[in-house]
Amino acid sequence: MSKDKRFIKAYSQGAISCVEIWIDRETGVNYMFVHDGNAGGLTVLTDKDGKPVVTPVSVDYEE
Repeated sequence: MSKDKRFIKAYSQGAISCVEIWIDRETGVNYMFVHDGNAGGLTVLTDKDGKPVVTPVSVDYEE
């Protein structure tokens, strides 16, 4: 994995209809990306209180 990539994919489920979790390596903020065919959307992943989910930036994920 290249250390210069700002976003890393931490989770992926599905093929045509897909849900992915992406982590910003600079801020630690988690994003959920959902796509189905040619349509898709990206949003900040939040906890039960509506605050962004933040992963410590020292965590290293494999791609």
